[in-house]
Amino acid sequence: MSGILFSVAAFVVAIGVLVTVHEYGHFWVARKVGVKVLRFSVGFGKPLWRRQPQPDGTEFVVAAIPLGGYVKMLDEREGEVDPNELDRAFNRKPLASRMAVVVAGPLFNFLFAIAAYWLMYVTGVPGVKPVIAEPVADSVAAQAGLQLRDEILAVDGEPTPTWNTAVLALLDAALSRREVELEVAGRDGTTHRVRMDLSAADGLLGRGDLLRKLGLAPWRPPVPAVIDKVVAGGAADNAGLSGGDLILRADGNEISNWSEWVDYVRDRPGATIHVDVERDGAPISLTLRPDAVEMDDTVVGRIGAYVDIPEELGNELSTEVRYGPLVSVPEALGRTWQMAELTLRTLWKMLTGEASVENISGPISIAQYAGYSAQVGFASFLGFLAIVSISLGVLNLLPIPVLDGGHLLYYFIELVKGSPVSAQAEMLGQRIGIALLLLLMSLAVFNDFTRLFR
Repeated sequence: MSGILFSVAAFVVAIGVLVTVHEYGHFWVARKVGVKVLRFSVGFGKPLWRRQPQPDGTEFVVAAIPLGGYVKMLDEREGEVDPNELDRAFNRKPLASRMAVVVAGPLFNFLFAIAAYWLMYVTGVPGVKPVIAEPVADSVAAQAGLQLRDEILAVDGEPTPTWNTAVLALLDAALSRREVELEVAGRDGTTHRVRMDLSAADGLLGRGDLLRKLGLAPWRPPVPAVIDKVVAGGAADNAGLSGGDLILRADGNEISNWSEWVDYVRDRPGATIHVDVERDGAPISLTLRPDAVEMDDTVVGRIGAYVDIPEELGNELSTEVRYGPLVSVPEALGRTWQMAELTLRTLWKMLTGEASVENISGPISIAQYAGYSAQVGFASFLGFLAIVSISLGVLNLLPIPVLDGGHLLYYFIELVKGSPVSAQAEMLGQRIGIALLLLLMSLAVFNDFTRLFR
């Protein structure tokens, strides 16, 4: 399967799972409080599959456009209701029941994220130790006193066993614009603490990689330029490269290690590279054209190939985060809370202009992330699902009409004033909400295409 098709398939699976979880929350609670559910749809548009187990029961539908879903309930505001079924109409239910039905969708997204993180921690999350390369001169990292091959053990007392956890901790500090204390193990084995001031650092929340803006980068050990495996449908695969190939020369230039090869490819997005490799002891010449990929505000070349790291080096840098079933529960709860809080704070920073709206991703970027995480492994894909599920939960709780949070806003107003919001006010709110959503979707799609063609 080509890289594009694989990403599309992973995207459809991810959105299908998360939409089903969200809508099932509405469906399950609606049934529990006595509301009749007419249709449960995953997707919009023309139905591709439908089933109605009982003549008077819920119709289950899978529709053609996999970008959402809905649960249609019996409601006098949407059509005539048989007098015998008025007690099953959504609008006739007590305010508490209606609020419970609305909040159930986002709540199920959070519960799914907790379950996904729990499964990740129980099965084990592979990662790379946060060992740093030489910090960029005069950068925030250099000013803090960090040095080549320092390993970040903790940020403000929170352990950081992998680069992923270290980046999240640093992002949290950047959002707060505060000083952090890093516990660091030097290359000589000694442990010390340094302080990194993020309060006055400009542009940390703009588009691009936070580590690069801090002057940090993962340390790469010098390893031979031997390919371990290639991504199906990627530039390396299309050129005929395969696992076990040793890169000898690129356009006649000697390649002595993997870092040189990576730098050579990164500097030539879309260019034609003549590559000499050694395969099973025999020389082979191939023509390679790296894909152009946006990264850190620039376009770089990428071919979709992984390095064959010698076992001793792999053991030195690789790690695995794994907990028992009981310990994984609070860890999953804490990770879900952390990601939800970071999402909310980032959205607020965008509204106040402190973070770039170019960080908003649309369906194309999400599909790319879905495909990449699925190729990396099960734990990575679970983490991707958890993050997107949390984002869906947070976004749906925003007080924007049309979203679940908008409905909850109406219900809180009803709770205060003792009567429902007028039909005119609700209609006006829906128009505003639709306009805001269209604006947000347009911005996300624009960002996607900008990344593709920059």
